[in-house]
Amino acid sequence: MEKSVIMDGDAQKLTGETAGEPRLPAHEIVYRKLREQILFGEIAPGEPVTIQGLTARLEAGMTPVREAIRRLTAEGALKFQGNRRVIVPHLTAANIEEIIIARQCVEGELAERATHRMTGDHVAELTRLDAELDAAIVRGDLQAYLEYNYRFHRLIYDLADAPILADLAEGLWLRFGPSLRVVCGRVGTQNLPDKHKDLLAAMSAGDGPRAAAACLEDMMQGMEQVREMLA
Repeated sequence: MEKSVIMDGDAQKLTGETAGEPRLPAHEIVYRKLREQILFGEIAPGEPVTIQGLTARLEAGMTPVREAIRRLTAEGALKFQGNRRVIVPHLTAANIEEIIIARQCVEGELAERATHRMTGDHVAELTRLDAELDAAIVRGDLQAYLEYNYRFHRLIYDLADAPILADLAEGLWLRFGPSLRVVCGRVGTQNLPDKHKDLLAAMSAGDGPRAAAACLEDMMQGMEQVREMLA
């Protein structure tokens, strides 16, 4: 299994070790670990995994693993296969069309809302994440690319202060994330689309509509690659 490049702050969120806050319960930590592995395609679409195998993989007990599987199945990220096996579902062309429609409805709105709440510190952090993403592309580090790309967009969702829309966007990432890794693995990091510079420029200028347009263009480039793979 590939080593994660989660930043320190995100690692704290994952384990519940943020200073001054109580540690998260075991079932929540296991859920977040498994969710990350699905989100970044460490468990490939269609790859069957057993509950027992996941307990070893996550270094966790059977009960929290079962609870994590239950939650992720309800979210559509996993599917039961019987014989104590689960899989990450394959996406169909129809699935991709639905995901694109849904992302078109929420991504631009989140970007525009975030732009109006953006501070210089926020722009600096987004710029740092994008620089880490660029470095990952140059060195051909697929895992780092996927994680920093997600963190970049996740910060925008957080800044938008629209929790319902952000939850919808997060749920969609769980659906297409594993397939995005397959696509990126085929085309290589050097050919990956990136409209983040346009998005950052619009946000820095406080131009919400332009930020929304850049975000949607960035989203469509990635989704078109997934659609082409399925075709």
